[in-house]
Amino acid sequence: MKIAIPVKDEKLTFFSNAGHTPKFAIYDLSGTGMFRSFNLNSVINNPRSDIDHEHPEEEHACDHAHDDEEHIAQHNKMGVALNGCDYVVVKKACKNTAKSFTSQGIKIVKYNGESIDVNEILKETSANFA
Repeated sequence: MKIAIPVKDEKLTFFSNAGHTPKFAIYDLSGTGMFRSFNLNSVINNPRSDIDHEHPEEEHACDHAHDDEEHIAQHNKMGVALNGCDYVVVKKACKNTAKSFTSQGIKIVKYNGESIDVNEILKETSANFA
């Protein structure tokens, strides 16, 4: 099973806005119950070309129409890039970001905590991964 999580960089610091994250960390989940473990598989760049990857905005709120076809196409790049993942953990995601994941069969797991440590977040949300 593969789990994606938005991160700022290779230091694997959680990024709260999934649609504007610079990167995604992809983890393999193995084991069952209390013997589950998460192993980093890869870190990929967010493929959206309409965001500033040098100065990402965690608190960004889109101010354009959510039916803007060009904007939707940019969001859809994320779902395609994460194709093969079973889950994505997010703190927030706009309608188009969520749809880009679910259209690829990726289930969204909402994280409501305050940690920025990816390993801690994966542990806290692990009960959501069937």
